[in-house]
Amino acid sequence: MAEYPDGSVRVCPLDASGRPAGAVRAEPDAATAVAARPWVTRWVWRSTASVYPEVLAAGLRVERCYDVEAAEALLLGHEGAWGRPRSLAAALARLRRLPEPADPPPGAPDEQPSLFEAAPVPLPGGEDPMNALLAVYAAQLERTGLAQHPARMRLLLAAESAGTLVAVEMRAAGLPWRADVHRRLLDELLGERYPGGAEPRRLAELADEVSRAFGENVRVRPDLPADVIRAFARAGVRISSTRAWELRDVDHPAVAPLLEYKRLYRIWTAHGWSWLRTWVRDGRFRTEYVVGGTMSGRWTTHGGGALQIPKVVRRAVVADPGWRLVVADADQLEPRVLAAISRDRGLMAVASSAEDLYTRLAAGQGAGWDREAAKLALLGAIYGQTSGDGLRHLADLRRRFPAAVAHVDEAALAGERGEAVRTWLGRTSSAADEDAPGVGATARARGRFTRNFVVQGSASEWALLMLAALRAQLRGMAAELVFFQHDEVLVHCPENEAPAVTLAVAAASREAARLAFGDIPVLFPFTTATVECYAHAK
Repeated sequence: MAEYPDGSVRVCPLDASGRPAGAVRAEPDAATAVAARPWVTRWVWRSTASVYPEVLAAGLRVERCYDVEAAEALLLGHEGAWGRPRSLAAALARLRRLPEPADPPPGAPDEQPSLFEAAPVPLPGGEDPMNALLAVYAAQLERTGLAQHPARMRLLLAAESAGTLVAVEMRAAGLPWRADVHRRLLDELLGERYPGGAEPRRLAELADEVSRAFGENVRVRPDLPADVIRAFARAGVRISSTRAWELRDVDHPAVAPLLEYKRLYRIWTAHGWSWLRTWVRDGRFRTEYVVGGTMSGRWTTHGGGALQIPKVVRRAVVADPGWRLVVADADQLEPRVLAAISRDRGLMAVASSAEDLYTRLAAGQGAGWDREAAKLALLGAIYGQTSGDGLRHLADLRRRFPAAVAHVDEAALAGERGEAVRTWLGRTSSAADEDAPGVGATARARGRFTRNFVVQGSASEWALLMLAALRAQLRGMAAELVFFQHDEVLVHCPENEAPAVTLAVAAASREAARLAFGDIPVLFPFTTATVECYAHAK
């Protein structure tokens, strides 16, 4: 399906090589094209975000799609060109050996996005959109066949495209949000509002407490880190930042009110009254999800802070009357993914049970190990901890799980050398700049990034496949996917569907593991709760 400037579209069937297998037909819009072809099981189009909202608004859904621009970003990364423009126009320009147009800027972080994305980048030379789409798609199929693992890359492209469908559907459904509960929460936490945008009463009181803690006639602005650092220095306390973890080690009467001020200030600025007016409409919070928004494949959002909702604010996320929220949180996802991608027999055996992985790991280590020690050691191996208890136990971990530790060690060494690394399905990190590959601390920091990248990125791939499988499992139900972040998913459903949704989550987890990693014993269990309010899930 190709879009045209007047809002119409052109459609045609394709063969396995991406070439036209029939006549090109014109339709007035995307919704009409989909409605007239209910037998189509997969649509190829420029961008899901540009086409699918209109289809959904017409009450229609599609089974599968191929998002050309999402695929272009992944293929560029695999080819060592991560970050180059991904638009259809840029991909066509590369095929025609013409200058690449830049991608349009992403939505401003505090701007409520419009229903449809901005107009696409103009095609070079005024080329016909259908011809451009067909040329780029056919070239992408050829490039996919040249990937290090073509079958895995095809699965990754399919999973990323499925994620774009889920993202648009979640925005359309919206996260249930009680504005009245949110307002009461803000009144309770922050107190009265003052005109002119001044800080609410509770923040003003805490600011006064902080100032008094440094002495009479002293005025400290808690929202200005430099002001706070100077105030502590005058009191004989040296701190390098106002981060909470550093302040908690300071013995001074200003610390307690300062930490509380910082907590409430974040709520006021990120999820306060202004946020509520901007982002909540008709009982729903809707944001624009960006599939693969980070290099590792984790999602981001354009505005609204959807992926950083504080637990206290989750009290406003309340199911509709007669409905429930099924909140599913994947247990120890990254360690289980490490077991799967390293094929370490010992770690796969530990991860073959739905029981707590860290408890099982500690039980097999002998004296001196408990759950916390096992967790620190395993996460230290994944994240590259270089000191503390995790490092002390790493040698034991290396002896017991040599393939698992070697997998992340090799990724770290590759990163230190400035090389790119790949996830299980083929998502690829950027290589270091050839003119400045980095040495010393810079190289070690890059090694820590690539060490985690191969695990976190593979976990993102499993999550995409799980979302796609769950979307299929929910077909025919009233239940809707309404929220996703990293390893947690929320489904809004009638109360009587909640047991079936819980089973669907488990089935989707198994299907994602099978598709991603094949026939291995690793399990990916979820902790699932059925609640009326999101804050009650944990």
